[in-house]
Amino acid sequence: MTRIGLISDTHGFLDETVFRYFTDCHQIWHAGDFGNITLADELGQKSGLQVRGVYGNIDGNDIRSVYPEELVFDCEDVRVFMKHIGGYPGRYAPGVKKRIIEEKAALFISGHSHILKVQYDEGLQCLHMNPGAAGKQGWHKVRSILRFVIDGNQMKDCEVVELGSR
Repeated sequence: MTRIGLISDTHGFLDETVFRYFTDCHQIWHAGDFGNITLADELGQKSGLQVRGVYGNIDGNDIRSVYPEELVFDCEDVRVFMKHIGGYPGRYAPGVKKRIIEEKAALFISGHSHILKVQYDEGLQCLHMNPGAAGKQGWHKVRSILRFVIDGNQMKDCEVVELGSR
């Protein structure tokens, strides 16, 4: 069983309360728009956890030299595909649906929209998750993250955490 803390769109702002919510997690996944490498490093150092992530459209070379545009990996028995600008079921960004099919992904993670969304794509047999935005930049009103569990091939116990107003 692997507990995941999912965060995105920090835009250079890291709320210290995220560490309280990530205490029981085994990994942190960041779906892009870190803002700077210092934030990415702090996320890993203060939590003591592995941070997996992708760069977002606002990220500079400091982030892009460490984190890829797309990330495909297995967490237990779940194939994960992560891309910052990805859309969601029924409105995927160009090329994303094709990549989900090619990779046989069961979980697609994206950020960018600042809209928290957890939605299953029946046609692709793929769960989509976007944790919303944890930073203060953007039009969202409430900052948010997600926590969930991967147990074998099951994704479960998803929790929405509201971090307060932007």
